[in-house]
Amino acid sequence: MAKRGKSLAEAQGVSAPMSSGRYQRIVAKFGTNVLTAGTDRLDLEVMSSLVGQVARLHRQGAEVLIVSSGAIACGRHRLGNPQERRDIPFRQVLASVGQSYLMQAYEELFRWHDIVVAQTLLTKRDLADRQGYLNTRNTLLALLELRAVPIVNENDVVAVEEIEGAKIGDNDNLSALVANLVDAELLVLLTDQAGLYTADPRHDPSARLIERVDRIDKEIEQLSGDSAARGVGGMATKIQAAKLATAGGTHVVIADGREKDILTRLAEGEAVGTLFPPTVDRLESRKRWMLAGLSLKGSIVVDGGAVRALRQEKRSLLPAGVRRVEGSFERGDAVAICDGEGQRIACGIANYGAADIEAIRGLRSERIEEALGHEYGAEVVHRDNLVLL
Repeated sequence: MAKRGKSLAEAQGVSAPMSSGRYQRIVAKFGTNVLTAGTDRLDLEVMSSLVGQVARLHRQGAEVLIVSSGAIACGRHRLGNPQERRDIPFRQVLASVGQSYLMQAYEELFRWHDIVVAQTLLTKRDLADRQGYLNTRNTLLALLELRAVPIVNENDVVAVEEIEGAKIGDNDNLSALVANLVDAELLVLLTDQAGLYTADPRHDPSARLIERVDRIDKEIEQLSGDSAARGVGGMATKIQAAKLATAGGTHVVIADGREKDILTRLAEGEAVGTLFPPTVDRLESRKRWMLAGLSLKGSIVVDGGAVRALRQEKRSLLPAGVRRVEGSFERGDAVAICDGEGQRIACGIANYGAADIEAIRGLRSERIEEALGHEYGAEVVHRDNLVLL
């Protein structure tokens, strides 16, 4: 295992992500083998330790989102450990029973720290759809702003492709999608191994921990081996998740969830486990997603005040600064933002459709609901969904 005291930034040969040397927005994925300590039920002592670490980071001002496995294992235990069955309907039953007990455990543990938790159940379809992506992102960011801790899980009760263990349908890859969704600086994948090894350490005593992986190639993928016995994800899905998250500009670490104070140590920048540094800059990655990933459906022409607010003050686009709308688009579509000369100054995701923006252009934000009869927020395009050109 990597020696203590050496920072991730030092391991990468670059400066730390923040002046304090600490990651501020963190997605932490807790695997089934960690939460159950290798047994057939949730280990509340282990969960209490992990929750305590999240609470400590929370008190220090960090933002932490949890992607949690364990619902199926919890459901199996609550139903008296029925004989193992692999058919989808039965596993959906286990997830349905277990999810409420899993959240109850988190609720009670976080309550001791006076922290509010928020359950978020997602499927691949929720994030594939542009409006679903936007709604999910806005909700998660709003929860973080309110200092709640989102606890994310797959909606196994309805997501058949996920429960079957499809490549994109496990909590490892879901955690990577969430990390990209909220622009997390660090994704921590906690498992029952110290990280990625040169061979399976359970069978090969000469296996060495790989402390850093700059590029995930076929050789690295071959080292990941088979899935774990409990849960859907194994090392292979963690490598897939690392590949996805680093492509979005997020640092990824695979580490042993049983290590003392593992989350707080990683958040402080200590090198533990296997580090996967990002392959692109987060801003550049987001630019590519907005400019190439989604086709522009129309444009919004803004006045000089809005141009200054966007460029100089890094603010959201409000209806008061909109002069006119060009093209037809719906809420959640990608649009160009242009100045009065027709020069494109930004691209973003519209909070309102073209007809609604036309109806509220020039108005103050507090009059949106009066004009439309509904409201999706004070911004026409929120700064978190906007990229300046």
